[in-house]
Amino acid sequence: MSTAEETAGGETQPWSEVTPDAARRLLLAAVEAFAERGYHATTTRDIAGRAGMSPAALYIHYKTKEELLHRISRIGHEKALDILRTASRGEGTATERLADAVSSFVRWHARGRTTARVVQYELDSLGPDARAEIVGLRRQVDAEVRGIVEDGVRSGEFDVPDVPGTTLAVLSLCIDVARWFNVDGPRTPEEVGALYADLVLRMVGARNAGTA
Repeated sequence: MSTAEETAGGETQPWSEVTPDAARRLLLAAVEAFAERGYHATTTRDIAGRAGMSPAALYIHYKTKEELLHRISRIGHEKALDILRTASRGEGTATERLADAVSSFVRWHARGRTTARVVQYELDSLGPDARAEIVGLRRQVDAEVRGIVEDGVRSGEFDVPDVPGTTLAVLSLCIDVARWFNVDGPRTPEEVGALYADLVLRMVGARNAGTA
């Protein structure tokens, strides 16, 4: 992604669109703190300290800790949706588009594992209004993948008796990468993406699984 920044740990974080620089530093600090300690155990003082700023400076840019989480979650879900939308609306067969969607989505979760953990696992920490907005984005994410699977069923490429359940399984498989991926592990994000794309094609009974 063109807006991504490569951090010292090798992780990609798409926050260059957040301005000014102080607001961006606070957002990055919040991501790290929420991922490490959890939203509820993190204080605004923790976030400000990680950003090298005073707690008072935080409130210049974000009224509450929840506002920080909401912005992180919204930007993250919008990026995830863009990845899947690009794949689902691209050229190629349903098999090719599903493989592209899965491999891209997995790479995003592996490269941005810290961000993805916050984006995907802190939904219940948001208030009702913010949570409703994110749930709406999640439904759009689901719809993009479900649309590809439905296309494959209609074309005869896939054998899927339960499209909604299979869509949920595919997304869950991809999202879980953020929980376990280790940059020092034996596989790169690209290798995990290719592996998961092949696994998903086998899951949907793709006729040419392993060759997409």
